[in-house]
Amino acid sequence: MAAEQAPAKVYLVGGGIASLAAAVFMIRDGNIPGCDITILEELDKIGGSLDGSGTPESGYVLRGGRMIESKYVCTFDLFSSIPTLDGSKTVTQEIGDWNKTLKTSSKSRLFRSGHRESAPSFGLRERDILALERLALEPEAMLGGTSIAEQFDPEFFATNFWLMWCTTFAFQPWHSAMEFRRYLLRFAHMVDGLNCLNGIMRTVYNQYDSMVRPLVKWLTERGVRFETNTRVTNLVLNDDRGSLTVRQIDIERGAGHATITVDPTDYVLVTLGSMTEASSLGSMDTAPVMNGKACGGAWTLWENLATGRSAFGRPSVFTDHVEESRWVSFTTTLHDDTFLRIVRDLTGNVPGEGGLITIPDSNWLASIVIPFQPHFIGQPADVSVFWGYGLSVDKPGNFVEKPMSACTGREIMTEILGHLCIESEAPDILKSAICIPCMMPYITSQFLRRSPGNRPQVVPSGSRNLGLMGQFCELPNDVVFTVEYSIRTAQAAVYQLLDLKREPPAVYQGRFNPRVLLRAFLSLHGIGT
Repeated sequence: MAAEQAPAKVYLVGGGIASLAAAVFMIRDGNIPGCDITILEELDKIGGSLDGSGTPESGYVLRGGRMIESKYVCTFDLFSSIPTLDGSKTVTQEIGDWNKTLKTSSKSRLFRSGHRESAPSFGLRERDILALERLALEPEAMLGGTSIAEQFDPEFFATNFWLMWCTTFAFQPWHSAMEFRRYLLRFAHMVDGLNCLNGIMRTVYNQYDSMVRPLVKWLTERGVRFETNTRVTNLVLNDDRGSLTVRQIDIERGAGHATITVDPTDYVLVTLGSMTEASSLGSMDTAPVMNGKACGGAWTLWENLATGRSAFGRPSVFTDHVEESRWVSFTTTLHDDTFLRIVRDLTGNVPGEGGLITIPDSNWLASIVIPFQPHFIGQPADVSVFWGYGLSVDKPGNFVEKPMSACTGREIMTEILGHLCIESEAPDILKSAICIPCMMPYITSQFLRRSPGNRPQVVPSGSRNLGLMGQFCELPNDVVFTVEYSIRTAQAAVYQLLDLKREPPAVYQGRFNPRVLLRAFLSLHGIGT
């Protein structure tokens, strides 16, 4: 009598939203027992780029926060299965209910020369609009590895449209025209609300507390194993005439090396690359340092997989241009309400209502976000938190004559206070503030100029038990630098590997909706806005 086959094991490399989502899909849709799933994470905390940490005394830290909107169908499909931490409803229901209560509606999308600009006009010329329309209609393959700057003349990048678009989504002129085109099509339904941030949705707390923690709780209850402080350095593959099978995972724990044997019937899913790899934190009186890819294992693992295997893409396209992918974010913890009260009066928005406030006069092209308070679970009532970032980190500030990349938290706050024309209260605000800057060398690396084939498929050609997930995989129509993309790649990889005969929900295609196109057309021409 033949021996009974052991149940399949699942190994998920990386502890970010892609792996967490993949584990849910394995359990929910693939009927894989949670006890047979292991998540391997090199850091000491699960969550990846959706992080949130700190205390009122030492200061809270958020490296960033991703935009959410109603057409994130994979995200809401995932979280429709996940209860909130208190179990009162699903996370999807909580997000929907919250955004009915507190809708984003900015009265100060741009703050220029000490004054807010409510619903600023796009300021586009007819030639700018024609260039946008041409780009949207042009087949993606025709764009090759061109940049956004190659598609428009220089005047386009001085328009309010570009200022609002680039700071909402973090684009730079040298970034990929191919990805910019995808964004134009993917978010066509949001063009008419861009100047007020209409349609952007928020979670009740930061995304770690509101999304990651409920996921981890649900997975833990089902027996999923989390192995932190575990760096995956390589996957040993069997290549039998183009048929690839993972047979071993090489790992490091502390100073020790170990291996995990993988059977042909097991599954390995890897979050490829990392936009927050090599991040570093500063403090009120120290600037963050500039790290390189050797400080983490994500890029090295991808390079090892791609060596001699074209089906795994070209990681160097995304790793070797740090000067084009880095920027600095900062999180400020405040112990009195002076700053929030002043900003409320300046902008006309209460915390959580306005969203991103961009300062066009800033040499750093700085923006800030004042979220609803409390922003962290357990945050005291007399403590508030806000977040910001700058896209031009190598230019000297307007009030601090240093590039943002070299600035301490105190200097960054001084610059922001200067642009907001907060003078008499500035010393007291600085005295009680804790501003923690964060340098992220690869934060927009997924936007860098690329060509077809630079990003691998979620299940590379010939792969039998290996799937890829995250921001550096290729999926048609959807856009990177979103929670939705990470979750969609995870869902697609799981369904293909398990041969479930199903697909993720289709990407919303607003460009085929005449009403969406009409509203976008009128907004671009400044009609009825």
